[in-house]
Amino acid sequence: MHATFLIAWRIRRNDLADIVWGPGFMVVALGAMLGQYQATGELALHFREAVLLGCVSLWAVRLFYHIGFRALKKSEDIRYHNWRIAWGKTWVWRSYLQVFVLQGIIMLIISLPIIWVVRHAPSPADFSVFLGAAIWVFGFLFESVGDAQLKKFKADKSNKGKIMDRGLWSWTRHPNYFGEVTQWWGIFVMVALLPAGWITVISPLAITYLILKVSGVPMLEELMKDRPGFSEYARKTSKFFPLPPKP
Repeated sequence: MHATFLIAWRIRRNDLADIVWGPGFMVVALGAMLGQYQATGELALHFREAVLLGCVSLWAVRLFYHIGFRALKKSEDIRYHNWRIAWGKTWVWRSYLQVFVLQGIIMLIISLPIIWVVRHAPSPADFSVFLGAAIWVFGFLFESVGDAQLKKFKADKSNKGKIMDRGLWSWTRHPNYFGEVTQWWGIFVMVALLPAGWITVISPLAITYLILKVSGVPMLEELMKDRPGFSEYARKTSKFFPLPPKP
């Protein structure tokens, strides 16, 4: 994240932290594999490891494509822009510590299942691998479909200024965040039965807390609360967990 900060500082775009978020996990996975190889002189990745690392890689590539290409077409994300203004003369070091260093720490915490599965490779496959993979696939599809529906909605100019309340967005106000959280719970399940694997539950707990209480849902709801039609949408649509819309 240090190198990312230097680039972000140079081009005045702290939202670069969001763009590299997904690929950062692939870097962690690569680092874990290199560390394991240096420690043992071998690196045997069997079914469990291949499935988990494959899921993480697919998630990372999709997220990079979804966020990266969208961000490059726009100016800096309004959240980071507002922080830069609020921080005034201290924006450089606060950007480094509060955005990039903090994100690096959070990334390592959420990456615990990745590090754990590499550390205990090779490990025999069991039902937890298939259960975790099924949960992950559900979350991945939920997030992907939600993003695709929103993209199609925004592409229609007649919907400008309107609230997206169709498809999955009629069941939850944040299908993308729900799918994201679900994927990380699936990844945890894949390693839960490894020696002391239960410790890695901190990963899905952390991402769930951050999305529900800190940087995900709360910030987006704050931005949308004054938009026409949002109060009615919020009244009839579940905030996070998918539920049938209220009449």
